[in-house]
Amino acid sequence: MSDTAAAAAAPPIDDDANWQRLHPATLALAIVKLGPRSLNFLPAVAALGFTGNWVYIVPAILAFLLFSLVAAWFHWLRFRFLVGDDEIVIESGVFSRQHRTIPFDRIQDVSIEQGLVSRALGIAKVGFETGAGGKENDGDLDAIGLDAAQALRATIRAHRSGEVAAPVAAHAPEAAAVAEDRLLFAMTPRQLLVAGLFNFSLAALAVVGAGMQFFDDLLPFDFNVFNPRDWIDLAGQYGLDQWVIAHRWIAGVGAGVSLLFIGFASGIATMFFANWDFRLTREPRTLRRTRGLTTRTDVAVPVKRVQAAILLTGWFRRLFGWHELRLQSLASDGEKERDHQVVPFARLDAIDPVLAEVAIARPDDGVRWQQSHNVIALGGLIGALGATTGGLVAVSFGQALGWFGPVIGVLIGAASLFGARFHRWTDMGDQIAIRRGWWKPRLTLLPHASVQSVDLKTDFVLRPLGLATLVFGVPGGSALATHEVPAIPLATAQELRHRILAAGLRR
Repeated sequence: MSDTAAAAAAPPIDDDANWQRLHPATLALAIVKLGPRSLNFLPAVAALGFTGNWVYIVPAILAFLLFSLVAAWFHWLRFRFLVGDDEIVIESGVFSRQHRTIPFDRIQDVSIEQGLVSRALGIAKVGFETGAGGKENDGDLDAIGLDAAQALRATIRAHRSGEVAAPVAAHAPEAAAVAEDRLLFAMTPRQLLVAGLFNFSLAALAVVGAGMQFFDDLLPFDFNVFNPRDWIDLAGQYGLDQWVIAHRWIAGVGAGVSLLFIGFASGIATMFFANWDFRLTREPRTLRRTRGLTTRTDVAVPVKRVQAAILLTGWFRRLFGWHELRLQSLASDGEKERDHQVVPFARLDAIDPVLAEVAIARPDDGVRWQQSHNVIALGGLIGALGATTGGLVAVSFGQALGWFGPVIGVLIGAASLFGARFHRWTDMGDQIAIRRGWWKPRLTLLPHASVQSVDLKTDFVLRPLGLATLVFGVPGGSALATHEVPAIPLATAQELRHRILAAGLRR
């Protein structure tokens, strides 16, 4: 198509008929958002109360609500967008106007997110990620119809695939799924329940305990899940206190059951809210993940931007064969995560097909693993020595509790020596696999081509032993995640470093 023909086909930007506005339900969302924002207004209300001007509190609150709604209406009125053949244009701003043009070719992903209110209203938030400037999203449409959001995403996908697609209108019907799309993994309610049971969390106990302390005066009874005496008092209200006192173990069992109930209930609730109707779909260029009960998220992981795969599990989960799969990617996922959780809870036979889509494979069962030197336990042994020394010093001053120091020191030292056995690695030719951890085992699958740098490090401990640590520079992922192979023979480290860097030059 010639430039003249393309210009004729593209909708003119100056033609107001081609511009679209956000869904009118944006104003309803603005009312919902007033809840958290009203917290900023509390100091002013408190000040009126302290000065005795209670009569002004209600008018002040009404004025705040009116001002907020008028501001939201002006924002909606002054926000518009246009979808062309190869770009999307967004204009916003009440006093200072901003004109942003996002070419389809620069868009890496279109994310769709629905909160509880948005789902009830049939609207969605659309975010455009181009990877520029490290932003989570480089453009947002806060509220458009869900059908229009899905059609817009299909239009951009079709453009990037070289197909022809018409511009999307705000009332456009849902686009047909691309033929290549196929379901890779999904979670049923039964799977979520099982996953929640394995997601037992003691962190919820601290929240419950803090809540009971905070609202203690408001509760109709004095109750603490951690205190068996409270169970006796509760039984007394039903005339069972003497029986419970005679069988004190009942109070202990009740306290233990309450702890287990809170832990399991919190794990199940977390899993259901986060991963309800979890679906992982393979699209022409991406793996698309949708999930969520109250807030529904729809994000994608571009296959070509995947840098590494990470298999996580726990010592108890592993006995039953359950694992979690995360992908380290250059793209963010709209939830402020950089390691994308693409399989929350599954066995390896369900995870392998997902790994195959990103051209990463697990090591075979018969692979020969190489182990890091036990010197990596030195840090833990030093900590154990410090705990033991501190405890013995306390005992010398007559503190009987100081005997806990040597006991803790022995436990720390034993755990360090035991954990050193689980630092292993193997080179699979085109990727390296790194295993570490026994309490929460972690397997990192790192393709050679993804490594941008390899640092070879030695120090005053490793150098006399002829050892070195390899640290791999891999873009993307969590800032806290570093991939390394610690304490291996220097010659082996140099050879492995040479092979991985050579693979990077062949990209």
